[in-house]
Amino acid sequence: MSVAGTYNTTVKSPMGDQSGTFTVVDGGDGTFTGNLAGGLGSMVVENGKVNGNTLSWSMNMTMPMPMTLQCTATVDGDSITGDVVAGAFGSMPLSGTRA
Repeated sequence: MSVAGTYNTTVKSPMGDQSGTFTVVDGGDGTFTGNLAGGLGSMVVENGKVNGNTLSWSMNMTMPMPMTLQCTATVDGDSITGDVVAGAFGSMPLSGTRA
């Protein structure tokens, strides 16, 4: 099954659960593009890589403070689970299901 799709996600952050819509567009060449849109705005996927069913990427957050997020996630059927690393705030779990 392809990793491409739209996922309804939740990131467990120090500011509480952050819900969003994560869109993955598989480039078919080991890369992907997309974005994560939620209550704090939209962030564009940068350096998106696909390795089997595992995704890795970064995003530049601007709200509530500027920060680069480093992300990894695994797609298993219609589920996605992973981690978002937010600098000094550490690792935050990400989970979701295909919309």
